[in-house]
Amino acid sequence: MSDELKNNHGLKGGEFLTKETDPVNVFTPEDISEDQKMMADTAKDFIEKEIWTKLDAIDNQEPGLTVKLMEQAGELGLLGASVPEEYGGIGGDFNTNTVLAMEMGKSHSFGVSFAAHTGIGTLPILYYGTKEQKDKYLPKLASGEMKSAYCLTEPTSGSDALAAKTTAVLSDDGKYYILNGQKMWITNGGFADILITFAQVEGDKFTSFIIPTDTPGFTRGEEEHKLGIKGSSTRALFLDNVKVPVENVLGEIGKGHYIAFNVLNVGRFKLGAMVTGGAKKYLSVAINYANERKQFGKPISSFGAIKYKLAEMASKIFVSEAATLRTSGLINDLEEKLISEGTSYSDALIKAAEEYAIESSIMKVFGSEILDYVVDEVVQVHGGYGYSEEYPAARGYRDSRINRIFEGTNEINRLLVVDMLVKRSMKGRLDLLGPAMAIQKELMSIPEFGNEPEGVLAKELKAVQNAKKAILMIAGSAVQKFMMKLAEQQEIIMCVTDMVIEAYACESAILRTQKLAKLKGEDAVALHIAMTQVYVSDAIERIALHGKHAVTAFAEADELKMLNLGLKRFTKLDPINTTKLRRQIADELIEANEYKL
Repeated sequence: MSDELKNNHGLKGGEFLTKETDPVNVFTPEDISEDQKMMADTAKDFIEKEIWTKLDAIDNQEPGLTVKLMEQAGELGLLGASVPEEYGGIGGDFNTNTVLAMEMGKSHSFGVSFAAHTGIGTLPILYYGTKEQKDKYLPKLASGEMKSAYCLTEPTSGSDALAAKTTAVLSDDGKYYILNGQKMWITNGGFADILITFAQVEGDKFTSFIIPTDTPGFTRGEEEHKLGIKGSSTRALFLDNVKVPVENVLGEIGKGHYIAFNVLNVGRFKLGAMVTGGAKKYLSVAINYANERKQFGKPISSFGAIKYKLAEMASKIFVSEAATLRTSGLINDLEEKLISEGTSYSDALIKAAEEYAIESSIMKVFGSEILDYVVDEVVQVHGGYGYSEEYPAARGYRDSRINRIFEGTNEINRLLVVDMLVKRSMKGRLDLLGPAMAIQKELMSIPEFGNEPEGVLAKELKAVQNAKKAILMIAGSAVQKFMMKLAEQQEIIMCVTDMVIEAYACESAILRTQKLAKLKGEDAVALHIAMTQVYVSDAIERIALHGKHAVTAFAEADELKMLNLGLKRFTKLDPINTTKLRRQIADELIEANEYKL
Protein backbone atom coordinates (compact mmCIF):
# COMPACT_ATOMS: atom_id res chain seq x y z
CA MET A 1 0.00 0.00 0.00
CA SER A 2 1.30 3.42 -0.94
CA ASP A 3 3.06 5.48 1.68
CA GLU A 4 0.86 8.35 0.49
CA LEU A 5 -2.36 6.57 1.45
CA LYS A 6 -3.87 8.87 4.01
CA ASN A 7 -7.07 10.80 4.58
CA ASN A 8 -7.74 14.39 3.58
CA HIS A 9 -6.13 15.64 6.77
CA GLY A 10 -2.88 13.74 6.31
CA LEU A 11 -3.10 11.23 9.20
CA LYS A 12 -2.36 7.62 8.34
CA GLY A 13 -3.41 4.62 10.38
CA GLY A 14 -1.43 4.41 13.63
CA GLU A 15 0.13 7.82 13.02
CA PHE A 16 -1.71 9.33 15.99
CA LEU A 17 1.21 8.02 18.05
CA THR A 18 3.70 10.32 16.41
CA LYS A 19 1.70 13.25 15.03
CA GLU A 20 -0.73 15.71 16.52
CA THR A 21 -4.24 16.38 15.24
CA ASP A 22 -5.99 19.70 14.82
CA PRO A 23 -9.37 19.51 16.61
CA VAL A 24 -11.00 21.14 13.60
CA ASN A 25 -10.30 18.00 11.56
CA VAL A 26 -11.94 15.56 13.97
CA PHE A 27 -15.42 14.18 13.31
CA THR A 28 -17.46 14.49 16.51
CA PRO A 29 -21.06 13.81 17.59
CA GLU A 30 -21.70 17.51 17.15
CA ASP A 31 -20.85 17.18 13.43
CA ILE A 32 -23.56 14.63 12.70
CA SER A 33 -25.65 15.95 9.80
CA GLU A 34 -29.42 16.25 9.59
CA ASP A 35 -29.59 13.34 7.15
CA GLN A 36 -27.55 11.20 9.53
CA LYS A 37 -29.81 12.20 12.41
CA MET A 38 -32.82 11.19 10.31
CA MET A 39 -31.30 7.75 9.77
CA ALA A 40 -30.63 7.44 13.50
CA ASP A 41 -34.16 8.59 14.32
CA THR A 42 -35.61 6.00 11.94
CA ALA A 43 -33.64 3.30 13.73
CA LYS A 44 -34.56 4.68 17.16
CA ASP A 45 -38.27 4.72 16.32
CA PHE A 46 -38.08 1.17 14.95
CA ILE A 47 -36.25 -0.10 18.05
CA GLU A 48 -38.64 1.58 20.49
CA LYS A 49 -41.79 0.38 18.74
CA GLU A 50 -40.80 -3.01 17.35
CA ILE A 51 -37.85 -4.29 19.38
CA TRP A 52 -38.11 -3.11 22.99
CA THR A 53 -41.80 -4.08 23.06
CA LYS A 54 -40.89 -7.64 21.99
CA LEU A 55 -37.64 -8.33 23.82
CA ASP A 56 -38.94 -11.39 25.67
CA ALA A 57 -40.46 -12.86 22.51
CA ILE A 58 -37.21 -12.25 20.62
CA ASP A 59 -35.16 -13.87 23.39
CA ASN A 60 -37.54 -16.85 23.37
CA GLN A 61 -36.96 -17.08 19.61
CA GLU A 62 -40.63 -16.90 18.75
CA PRO A 63 -40.83 -18.64 15.35
CA GLY A 64 -40.49 -16.23 12.45
CA LEU A 65 -40.25 -13.10 14.60
CA THR A 66 -36.64 -12.11 13.91
CA VAL A 67 -37.10 -12.85 10.21
CA LYS A 68 -40.16 -10.59 10.15
CA LEU A 69 -38.30 -7.84 12.01
CA MET A 70 -35.37 -8.10 9.60
CA GLU A 71 -37.77 -7.62 6.71
CA GLN A 72 -39.32 -4.61 8.43
CA ALA A 73 -35.83 -3.16 8.90
CA GLY A 74 -35.25 -3.74 5.20
CA GLU A 75 -38.43 -1.84 4.30
CA LEU A 76 -37.17 1.12 6.34
CA GLY A 77 -33.85 1.11 4.51
CA LEU A 78 -31.84 0.06 7.56
CA LEU A 79 -30.45 -3.11 5.98
CA GLY A 80 -29.28 -1.26 2.90
CA ALA A 81 -27.64 1.75 4.51
CA SER A 82 -24.19 0.78 3.24
CA VAL A 83 -25.38 -0.71 -0.08
CA PRO A 84 -25.09 1.62 -3.11
CA GLU A 85 -28.29 2.96 -4.63
CA GLU A 86 -27.67 1.05 -7.86
CA TYR A 87 -28.17 -2.17 -5.87
CA GLY A 88 -31.28 -1.03 -4.05
CA GLY A 89 -29.62 0.46 -0.98
CA ILE A 90 -29.35 3.95 0.44
CA GLY A 91 -25.64 4.33 -0.25
CA GLY A 92 -24.86 6.08 3.03
CA ASP A 93 -21.26 7.05 3.70
CA PHE A 94 -19.17 5.50 6.45
CA ASN A 95 -20.13 8.14 9.02
CA THR A 96 -23.83 7.55 8.34
CA ASN A 97 -23.39 3.84 8.93
CA THR A 98 -21.49 4.53 12.15
CA VAL A 99 -24.33 6.67 13.46
CA LEU A 100 -26.78 3.90 12.52
CA ALA A 101 -24.62 1.27 14.21
CA MET A 102 -24.55 3.24 17.46
CA GLU A 103 -28.35 3.39 17.46
CA MET A 104 -28.74 -0.31 16.58
CA GLY A 105 -26.43 -1.16 19.46
CA LYS A 106 -29.40 -0.49 21.72
CA SER A 107 -31.44 -3.36 20.26
CA HIS A 108 -30.03 -6.33 22.22
CA SER A 109 -30.20 -9.68 20.41
CA PHE A 110 -31.79 -8.19 17.34
CA GLY A 111 -28.78 -5.93 16.95
CA VAL A 112 -26.58 -9.04 16.67
CA SER A 113 -28.76 -10.46 13.88
CA PHE A 114 -28.81 -7.06 12.17
CA ALA A 115 -25.04 -6.55 12.39
CA ALA A 116 -24.21 -10.05 11.15
CA HIS A 117 -26.44 -9.52 8.13
CA THR A 118 -25.48 -5.95 7.20
CA GLY A 119 -21.81 -6.27 8.06
CA ILE A 120 -19.96 -9.53 7.67
CA GLY A 121 -22.92 -11.05 5.79
CA THR A 122 -23.23 -8.36 3.12
CA LEU A 123 -19.92 -6.50 2.88
CA PRO A 124 -17.92 -9.43 1.42
CA ILE A 125 -20.18 -9.36 -1.65
CA LEU A 126 -20.11 -5.56 -1.81
CA TYR A 127 -16.33 -5.49 -1.50
CA TYR A 128 -15.27 -8.55 -3.49
CA GLY A 129 -18.25 -9.74 -5.51
CA THR A 130 -18.37 -9.83 -9.29
CA LYS A 131 -20.88 -7.63 -11.10
CA GLU A 132 -23.13 -10.67 -11.48
CA GLN A 133 -22.87 -11.57 -7.79
CA LYS A 134 -23.67 -8.00 -6.73
CA ASP A 135 -26.64 -7.81 -9.09
CA LYS A 136 -27.97 -11.14 -7.86
CA TYR A 137 -27.58 -10.75 -4.11
CA LEU A 138 -27.17 -7.15 -2.96
CA PRO A 139 -30.71 -5.90 -3.78
CA LYS A 140 -32.26 -8.82 -1.92
CA LEU A 141 -29.90 -8.38 1.04
CA ALA A 142 -30.70 -4.66 1.20
CA SER A 143 -34.46 -5.29 1.15
CA GLY A 144 -34.41 -8.16 3.61
CA GLU A 145 -35.77 -10.64 1.09
CA MET A 146 -32.57 -12.58 1.70
CA LYS A 147 -30.76 -12.92 5.00
CA SER A 148 -27.08 -13.69 5.25
CA ALA A 149 -24.67 -15.38 7.64
CA TYR A 150 -20.88 -15.40 7.82
CA CYS A 151 -19.29 -18.81 8.32
CA LEU A 152 -15.67 -18.69 9.39
CA THR A 153 -15.34 -20.40 12.77
CA GLU A 154 -14.92 -24.17 13.00
CA PRO A 155 -14.66 -26.55 15.98
CA THR A 156 -10.84 -26.56 15.74
CA SER A 157 -10.28 -23.02 14.41
CA GLY A 158 -11.49 -19.99 16.31
CA SER A 159 -8.92 -17.21 16.53
CA ASP A 160 -6.70 -19.21 14.15
CA ALA A 161 -9.17 -18.86 11.28
CA LEU A 162 -6.76 -19.97 8.55
CA ALA A 163 -6.53 -23.40 10.16
CA ALA A 164 -10.01 -24.21 8.83
CA LYS A 165 -10.52 -27.83 7.80
CA THR A 166 -13.56 -27.43 5.55
CA THR A 167 -12.56 -28.63 2.08
CA ALA A 168 -13.60 -27.58 -1.41
CA VAL A 169 -12.81 -29.95 -4.29
CA LEU A 170 -13.41 -29.05 -7.93
CA SER A 171 -15.78 -31.46 -9.68
CA ASP A 172 -14.56 -33.52 -12.62
CA ASP A 173 -16.53 -31.40 -15.06
CA GLY A 174 -15.11 -28.18 -13.55
CA LYS A 175 -18.56 -26.69 -12.93
CA TYR A 176 -18.77 -27.03 -9.15
CA TYR A 177 -16.78 -27.05 -5.97
CA ILE A 178 -17.85 -29.79 -3.59
CA LEU A 179 -17.66 -28.62 0.02
CA ASN A 180 -17.40 -30.77 3.13
CA GLY A 181 -16.99 -29.58 6.69
CA GLN A 182 -18.57 -28.01 9.73
CA LYS A 183 -18.96 -24.41 10.84
CA MET A 184 -19.97 -23.40 14.35
CA TRP A 185 -21.18 -20.39 16.36
CA ILE A 186 -22.80 -19.05 13.19
CA THR A 187 -25.00 -16.01 13.86
CA ASN A 188 -28.21 -16.08 11.77
CA GLY A 189 -27.47 -19.76 11.12
CA GLY A 190 -31.08 -20.75 11.78
CA PHE A 191 -32.67 -18.63 9.07
CA ALA A 192 -29.99 -17.38 6.67
CA ASP A 193 -30.71 -17.78 2.95
CA ILE A 194 -27.07 -17.47 1.90
CA LEU A 195 -23.77 -18.13 3.62
CA ILE A 196 -20.44 -16.38 3.18
CA THR A 197 -18.32 -19.47 3.75
CA PHE A 198 -14.62 -20.28 3.76
CA ALA A 199 -12.94 -23.53 2.75
CA GLN A 200 -9.56 -24.91 1.70
CA VAL A 201 -9.15 -25.54 -2.03
CA GLU A 202 -6.50 -28.13 -2.89
CA GLY A 203 -5.68 -28.44 0.79
CA ASP A 204 -4.16 -25.02 1.42
CA LYS A 205 -5.86 -22.37 -0.73
CA PHE A 206 -8.14 -20.57 1.72
CA THR A 207 -11.10 -19.43 -0.37
CA SER A 208 -14.50 -17.80 0.09
CA PHE A 209 -17.79 -19.02 -1.37
CA ILE A 210 -21.41 -17.85 -1.51
CA ILE A 211 -23.65 -20.80 -0.66
CA PRO A 212 -27.47 -20.70 -0.90
CA THR A 213 -28.87 -22.65 2.06
CA ASP A 214 -31.34 -24.54 -0.11
CA THR A 215 -28.41 -26.39 -1.67
CA PRO A 216 -28.63 -30.20 -1.17
CA GLY A 217 -26.21 -31.48 1.47
CA PHE A 218 -26.52 -28.42 3.70
CA THR A 219 -28.00 -28.98 7.18
CA ARG A 220 -28.34 -26.95 10.35
CA GLY A 221 -27.62 -28.03 13.91
CA GLU A 222 -29.84 -27.15 16.87
CA GLU A 223 -29.88 -23.70 18.41
CA GLU A 224 -27.10 -23.12 20.91
CA HIS A 225 -28.13 -22.36 24.48
CA LYS A 226 -26.19 -19.20 25.24
CA LEU A 227 -25.40 -17.05 28.26
CA GLY A 228 -26.78 -13.95 26.56
CA ILE A 229 -28.01 -12.62 23.20
CA LYS A 230 -30.53 -15.46 23.45
CA GLY A 231 -32.71 -14.01 20.72
CA SER A 232 -30.04 -14.30 18.03
CA SER A 233 -29.90 -17.54 16.11
CA THR A 234 -26.60 -19.36 16.70
CA ARG A 235 -26.10 -22.77 15.18
CA ALA A 236 -23.57 -25.22 13.87
CA LEU A 237 -23.85 -25.71 10.11
CA PHE A 238 -22.88 -28.85 8.22
CA LEU A 239 -21.71 -29.21 4.62
CA ASP A 240 -21.96 -32.75 3.22
CA ASN A 241 -20.92 -32.87 -0.43
CA VAL A 242 -22.50 -29.47 -1.02
CA LYS A 243 -22.15 -28.55 -4.71
CA VAL A 244 -21.37 -24.86 -5.16
CA PRO A 245 -21.21 -23.47 -8.72
CA VAL A 246 -17.79 -22.08 -9.64
CA GLU A 247 -19.44 -18.71 -10.28
CA ASN A 248 -20.16 -18.59 -6.54
CA VAL A 249 -16.48 -18.34 -5.64
CA LEU A 250 -16.13 -14.97 -3.92
CA GLY A 251 -12.93 -13.18 -4.83
CA GLU A 252 -9.97 -15.27 -5.95
CA ILE A 253 -8.99 -18.85 -5.19
CA GLY A 254 -6.50 -18.86 -2.32
CA LYS A 255 -7.20 -15.28 -1.29
CA GLY A 256 -10.07 -15.78 1.09
CA HIS A 257 -7.97 -14.44 3.94
CA TYR A 258 -8.10 -10.97 2.41
CA ILE A 259 -11.88 -11.12 2.51
CA ALA A 260 -11.97 -12.50 6.05
CA PHE A 261 -9.53 -9.99 7.50
CA ASN A 262 -10.66 -6.86 5.67
CA VAL A 263 -14.30 -7.48 6.47
CA LEU A 264 -13.36 -8.12 10.10
CA ASN A 265 -11.62 -4.71 10.19
CA VAL A 266 -14.98 -3.10 9.51
CA GLY A 267 -16.78 -5.55 11.78
CA ARG A 268 -14.52 -4.68 14.69
CA PHE A 269 -15.07 -0.99 14.27
CA LYS A 270 -18.84 -1.37 13.87
CA LEU A 271 -18.96 -3.50 17.01
CA GLY A 272 -17.17 -0.70 18.86
CA ALA A 273 -19.81 1.73 17.62
CA MET A 274 -22.71 -0.55 18.58
CA VAL A 275 -21.49 -1.18 22.11
CA THR A 276 -20.97 2.53 22.64
CA GLY A 277 -24.59 3.12 21.69
CA GLY A 278 -25.68 0.35 24.02
CA ALA A 279 -23.68 1.86 26.87
CA LYS A 280 -25.42 5.21 26.39
CA LYS A 281 -28.79 3.55 26.66
CA TYR A 282 -27.88 1.66 29.83
CA LEU A 283 -26.48 4.69 31.58
CA SER A 284 -29.88 6.33 31.13
CA VAL A 285 -31.48 3.20 32.58
CA ALA A 286 -29.25 3.58 35.65
CA ILE A 287 -30.01 7.30 36.02
CA ASN A 288 -33.77 6.71 35.75
CA TYR A 289 -33.68 4.02 38.40
CA ALA A 290 -31.39 5.97 40.74
CA ASN A 291 -33.80 8.92 40.62
CA GLU A 292 -36.85 6.74 41.29
CA ARG A 293 -35.45 4.41 43.96
CA LYS A 294 -35.64 5.85 47.47
CA GLN A 295 -33.73 4.70 50.52
CA PHE A 296 -33.49 6.45 53.88
CA GLY A 297 -36.13 8.88 52.67
CA LYS A 298 -34.39 10.19 49.54
CA PRO A 299 -33.45 9.08 46.01
CA ILE A 300 -30.33 6.96 45.88
CA SER A 301 -29.05 9.32 43.19
CA SER A 302 -28.36 11.81 45.98
CA PHE A 303 -25.74 9.55 47.56
CA GLY A 304 -22.07 10.09 46.79
CA ALA A 305 -21.37 6.42 46.07
CA ILE A 306 -24.07 6.36 43.38
CA LYS A 307 -22.97 9.72 41.98
CA TYR A 308 -19.49 8.29 41.56
CA LYS A 309 -20.87 5.39 39.54
CA LEU A 310 -23.01 7.57 37.30
CA ALA A 311 -20.20 10.03 36.63
CA GLU A 312 -17.66 7.30 35.95
CA MET A 313 -19.96 5.59 33.48
CA ALA A 314 -20.67 8.91 31.77
CA SER A 315 -16.99 9.82 31.48
CA LYS A 316 -16.08 6.48 29.93
CA ILE A 317 -19.00 6.64 27.48
CA PHE A 318 -18.15 10.21 26.52
CA VAL A 319 -14.58 9.19 25.69
CA SER A 320 -15.68 6.06 23.83
CA GLU A 321 -18.07 8.02 21.64
CA ALA A 322 -15.39 10.62 20.90
CA ALA A 323 -12.92 7.94 19.85
CA THR A 324 -15.55 6.06 17.85
CA LEU A 325 -16.55 9.04 15.73
CA ARG A 326 -12.96 10.24 15.38
CA THR A 327 -12.10 6.85 13.87
CA SER A 328 -15.21 6.90 11.70
CA GLY A 329 -14.20 10.28 10.34
CA LEU A 330 -10.73 9.02 9.46
CA ILE A 331 -12.13 6.08 7.51
CA ASN A 332 -14.84 8.19 5.88
CA ASP A 333 -12.35 10.85 4.77
CA LEU A 334 -10.02 8.33 3.19
CA GLU A 335 -12.87 6.60 1.35
CA GLU A 336 -13.97 9.92 -0.13
CA LYS A 337 -10.41 10.89 -1.06
CA LEU A 338 -9.74 7.59 -2.82
CA ILE A 339 -13.02 7.70 -4.72
CA SER A 340 -12.31 11.30 -5.81
CA GLU A 341 -8.95 10.12 -7.17
CA GLY A 342 -10.58 7.44 -9.31
CA THR A 343 -10.37 4.39 -7.05
CA SER A 344 -13.37 2.10 -7.49
CA TYR A 345 -16.02 2.26 -4.79
CA SER A 346 -15.32 -1.25 -3.50
CA ASP A 347 -11.54 -0.83 -3.50
CA ALA A 348 -11.83 2.50 -1.69
CA LEU A 349 -13.85 0.89 1.09
CA ILE A 350 -11.40 -2.00 1.41
CA LYS A 351 -8.30 0.23 1.45
CA ALA A 352 -9.74 2.69 3.96
CA ALA A 353 -10.79 -0.08 6.34
CA GLU A 354 -7.36 -1.71 6.12
CA GLU A 355 -5.53 1.59 6.62
CA TYR A 356 -7.29 2.15 9.95
CA ALA A 357 -7.29 -1.45 11.12
CA ILE A 358 -5.26 -0.45 14.19
CA GLU A 359 -7.82 2.12 15.27
CA SER A 360 -10.64 -0.35 14.57
CA SER A 361 -9.12 -2.96 16.86
CA ILE A 362 -8.66 -0.29 19.51
CA MET A 363 -12.32 0.64 19.32
CA LYS A 364 -13.46 -2.97 19.49
CA VAL A 365 -11.49 -3.57 22.69
CA PHE A 366 -12.17 -0.21 24.28
CA GLY A 367 -15.89 -0.08 23.54
CA SER A 368 -16.68 -3.65 24.54
CA GLU A 369 -14.89 -3.32 27.87
CA ILE A 370 -16.63 -0.04 28.63
CA LEU A 371 -20.04 -1.58 27.93
CA ASP A 372 -19.15 -4.45 30.26
CA TYR A 373 -18.19 -1.93 32.93
CA VAL A 374 -21.40 0.03 32.43
CA VAL A 375 -23.83 -2.89 32.54
CA ASP A 376 -22.08 -4.28 35.61
CA GLU A 377 -22.53 -0.96 37.40
CA VAL A 378 -26.13 -0.71 36.21
CA VAL A 379 -26.83 -4.02 37.96
CA GLN A 380 -25.13 -2.65 41.07
CA VAL A 381 -27.15 0.57 41.02
CA HIS A 382 -30.31 -1.56 40.86
CA GLY A 383 -29.16 -3.65 43.81
CA GLY A 384 -31.23 -6.82 44.21
CA TYR A 385 -33.55 -5.74 41.43
CA GLY A 386 -30.58 -5.76 39.09
CA TYR A 387 -30.52 -9.53 39.43
CA SER A 388 -34.16 -9.88 38.50
CA GLU A 389 -35.26 -10.54 34.92
CA GLU A 390 -38.18 -8.21 35.61
CA TYR A 391 -35.80 -5.28 35.23
CA PRO A 392 -33.68 -4.37 32.18
CA ALA A 393 -30.32 -4.55 33.95
CA ALA A 394 -30.11 -8.36 33.85
CA ARG A 395 -30.62 -8.61 30.09
CA GLY A 396 -28.05 -5.88 29.47
CA TYR A 397 -25.54 -7.68 31.69
CA ARG A 398 -25.99 -11.02 29.91
CA ASP A 399 -26.02 -9.61 26.41
CA SER A 400 -22.88 -7.53 26.86
CA ARG A 401 -20.41 -10.29 27.64
CA ILE A 402 -20.14 -11.76 24.15
CA ASN A 403 -18.71 -8.54 22.72
CA ARG A 404 -15.25 -9.22 24.16
CA ILE A 405 -15.23 -12.48 22.17
CA PHE A 406 -16.95 -11.49 18.91
CA GLU A 407 -14.89 -10.30 15.92
CA GLY A 408 -11.66 -11.65 17.36
CA THR A 409 -11.23 -11.84 21.12
CA ASN A 410 -9.99 -8.75 22.90
CA GLU A 411 -6.75 -10.60 23.59
CA ILE A 412 -6.23 -11.24 19.87
CA ASN A 413 -7.02 -7.62 19.06
CA ARG A 414 -4.58 -6.39 21.70
CA LEU A 415 -1.85 -8.50 20.12
CA LEU A 416 -2.82 -7.26 16.66
CA VAL A 417 -2.45 -3.58 17.58
CA VAL A 418 1.26 -3.84 18.38
CA ASP A 419 1.85 -6.39 15.63
CA MET A 420 0.41 -4.02 13.01
CA LEU A 421 2.35 -1.05 14.38
CA VAL A 422 5.65 -2.94 14.28
CA LYS A 423 5.06 -4.42 10.82
CA ARG A 424 4.09 -1.06 9.35
CA SER A 425 7.19 0.48 10.86
CA MET A 426 9.44 -2.25 9.46
CA LYS A 427 7.92 -1.79 5.99
CA GLY A 428 8.47 1.96 6.11
CA ARG A 429 4.77 2.56 6.00
CA LEU A 430 4.76 4.21 9.41
CA ASP A 431 7.68 6.14 10.88
CA LEU A 432 8.04 5.02 14.48
CA LEU A 433 11.81 4.64 14.51
CA GLY A 434 12.58 8.34 14.04
CA PRO A 435 10.34 9.55 16.88
CA ALA A 436 11.55 6.69 19.13
CA MET A 437 15.19 7.70 18.59
CA ALA A 438 14.32 11.33 19.29
CA ILE A 439 12.80 10.26 22.59
CA GLN A 440 15.99 8.39 23.50
CA LYS A 441 17.92 11.64 22.99
CA GLU A 442 15.35 13.56 25.01
CA LEU A 443 15.84 11.16 27.91
CA MET A 444 19.51 12.07 28.01
CA SER A 445 18.79 15.79 28.12
CA ILE A 446 17.76 18.04 30.97
CA PRO A 447 13.98 18.51 31.10
CA GLU A 448 12.73 21.91 30.04
CA PHE A 449 10.68 23.84 32.57
CA GLY A 450 8.98 26.47 30.46
CA ASN A 451 5.62 28.14 30.80
CA GLU A 452 2.65 25.98 31.65
CA PRO A 453 0.41 25.20 28.65
CA GLU A 454 -2.71 27.34 28.41
CA GLY A 455 -6.16 26.94 26.96
CA VAL A 456 -8.96 24.38 27.25
CA LEU A 457 -7.51 21.04 28.40
CA ALA A 458 -3.98 22.16 27.46
CA LYS A 459 -2.42 20.39 30.45
CA GLU A 460 -4.29 17.20 29.66
CA LEU A 461 -3.23 17.34 26.01
CA LYS A 462 0.40 17.85 27.03
CA ALA A 463 0.13 14.85 29.36
CA VAL A 464 -1.18 12.67 26.53
CA GLN A 465 1.58 13.86 24.18
CA ASN A 466 4.10 12.83 26.82
CA ALA A 467 2.32 9.52 27.37
CA LYS A 468 2.79 8.74 23.68
CA LYS A 469 6.52 9.30 24.21
CA ALA A 470 6.40 6.72 27.01
CA ILE A 471 4.72 4.26 24.65
CA LEU A 472 7.34 4.73 21.93
CA MET A 473 10.15 4.52 24.47
CA ILE A 474 8.93 1.21 25.91
CA ALA A 475 7.85 -0.31 22.60
CA GLY A 476 11.15 0.65 20.99
CA SER A 477 13.15 -0.89 23.82
CA ALA A 478 11.08 -4.09 23.69
CA VAL A 479 11.60 -4.41 19.93
CA GLN A 480 15.35 -3.94 20.35
CA LYS A 481 15.37 -6.53 23.12
CA PHE A 482 13.35 -9.28 21.45
CA MET A 483 13.52 -8.42 17.75
CA MET A 484 11.62 -11.08 15.76
CA LYS A 485 10.68 -12.94 18.93
CA LEU A 486 8.62 -10.09 20.33
CA ALA A 487 5.42 -11.94 19.37
CA GLU A 488 6.24 -14.52 22.05
CA GLN A 489 6.07 -11.85 24.77
CA GLN A 490 2.31 -11.52 24.86
CA GLU A 491 2.12 -10.03 28.34
CA ILE A 492 4.43 -7.17 27.35
CA ILE A 493 2.57 -6.61 24.08
CA MET A 494 -0.77 -6.37 25.85
CA CYS A 495 0.61 -3.85 28.34
CA VAL A 496 1.89 -1.69 25.49
CA THR A 497 -1.44 -1.99 23.68
CA ASP A 498 -3.31 -0.88 26.78
CA MET A 499 -1.08 2.20 26.88
CA VAL A 500 -1.85 2.85 23.20
CA ILE A 501 -5.58 2.44 23.73
CA GLU A 502 -5.64 4.86 26.65
CA ALA A 503 -3.62 7.46 24.74
CA TYR A 504 -5.91 7.28 21.70
CA ALA A 505 -9.02 7.47 23.86
CA CYS A 506 -7.77 10.41 25.93
CA GLU A 507 -6.66 12.36 22.90
CA SER A 508 -9.98 11.77 21.16
CA ALA A 509 -11.94 13.16 24.11
CA ILE A 510 -9.66 16.19 24.37
CA LEU A 511 -9.98 16.93 20.65
CA ARG A 512 -13.77 16.60 20.77
CA THR A 513 -14.02 18.99 23.71
CA GLN A 514 -11.53 21.51 22.30
CA LYS A 515 -13.39 21.61 18.99
CA LEU A 516 -16.72 22.25 20.69
CA ALA A 517 -15.22 24.83 23.05
CA LYS A 518 -13.89 26.77 20.08
CA LEU A 519 -17.36 26.80 18.54
CA LYS A 520 -19.48 27.47 21.62
CA GLY A 521 -17.14 28.82 24.26
CA GLU A 522 -15.65 27.22 27.35
CA ASP A 523 -18.68 27.80 29.60
CA ALA A 524 -20.95 25.90 27.22
CA VAL A 525 -18.82 22.77 27.45
CA ALA A 526 -18.20 22.62 31.18
CA LEU A 527 -19.65 19.09 31.35
CA HIS A 528 -17.48 17.92 28.46
CA ILE A 529 -14.39 19.39 30.13
CA ALA A 530 -15.20 17.74 33.46
CA MET A 531 -15.69 14.30 31.91
CA THR A 532 -12.49 14.61 29.90
CA GLN A 533 -10.49 15.71 32.94
CA VAL A 534 -11.83 12.85 35.04
CA TYR A 535 -11.01 10.28 32.41
CA VAL A 536 -7.55 11.61 31.52
CA SER A 537 -6.54 11.98 35.18
CA ASP A 538 -7.11 8.28 35.82
CA ALA A 539 -5.93 7.15 32.40
CA ILE A 540 -2.46 8.67 32.84
CA GLU A 541 -2.14 6.67 36.06
CA ARG A 542 -3.18 3.51 34.19
CA ILE A 543 -0.67 4.22 31.42
CA ALA A 544 2.07 4.52 34.05
CA LEU A 545 1.03 1.22 35.61
CA HIS A 546 0.91 -0.65 32.29
CA GLY A 547 4.29 0.82 31.46
CA LYS A 548 5.76 -0.34 34.77
CA HIS A 549 4.51 -3.87 34.21
CA ALA A 550 6.03 -3.88 30.72
CA VAL A 551 9.50 -2.56 31.53
CA THR A 552 9.97 -4.71 34.62
CA ALA A 553 9.17 -7.75 32.46
CA PHE A 554 12.19 -7.29 30.18
CA ALA A 555 14.63 -4.70 31.53
CA GLU A 556 17.24 -4.99 34.24
CA ALA A 557 19.88 -2.90 36.01
CA ASP A 558 20.73 0.42 34.32
CA GLU A 559 18.26 -0.12 31.49
CA LEU A 560 15.42 -0.68 33.95
CA LYS A 561 16.43 2.39 35.93
CA MET A 562 16.54 4.53 32.79
CA LEU A 563 13.17 3.28 31.50
CA ASN A 564 11.50 3.80 34.86
CA LEU A 565 12.86 7.34 35.06
CA GLY A 566 11.60 7.99 31.56
CA LEU A 567 8.21 6.51 32.38
CA LYS A 568 7.92 8.71 35.45
CA ARG A 569 8.94 11.76 33.43
CA PHE A 570 6.42 11.07 30.67
CA THR A 571 3.41 10.21 32.81
CA LYS A 572 3.10 13.34 34.90
CA LEU A 573 -0.15 15.22 35.36
CA ASP A 574 -0.97 17.56 38.21
CA PRO A 575 -3.64 16.02 40.45
CA ILE A 576 -7.13 17.47 40.35
CA ASN A 577 -10.19 17.09 42.55
CA THR A 578 -11.94 14.33 40.62
CA THR A 579 -14.47 13.87 43.42
CA LYS A 580 -15.72 17.40 42.87
CA LEU A 581 -15.79 16.89 39.12
CA ARG A 582 -17.67 13.62 39.38
CA ARG A 583 -20.30 15.25 41.58
CA GLN A 584 -20.64 18.01 39.00
CA ILE A 585 -21.09 15.44 36.23
CA ALA A 586 -23.54 13.33 38.23
CA ASP A 587 -25.66 16.32 39.21
CA GLU A 588 -26.18 17.23 35.55
CA LEU A 589 -27.08 13.66 34.66
CA ILE A 590 -29.51 13.42 37.56
CA GLU A 591 -31.14 16.73 36.65
CA ALA A 592 -31.60 15.62 33.03
CA ASN A 593 -32.69 12.12 34.12
CA GLU A 594 -30.71 10.69 31.17
CA TYR A 595 -27.41 10.76 29.34
CA LYS A 596 -28.14 12.99 26.37
CA LEU A 597 -24.78 14.10 24.97
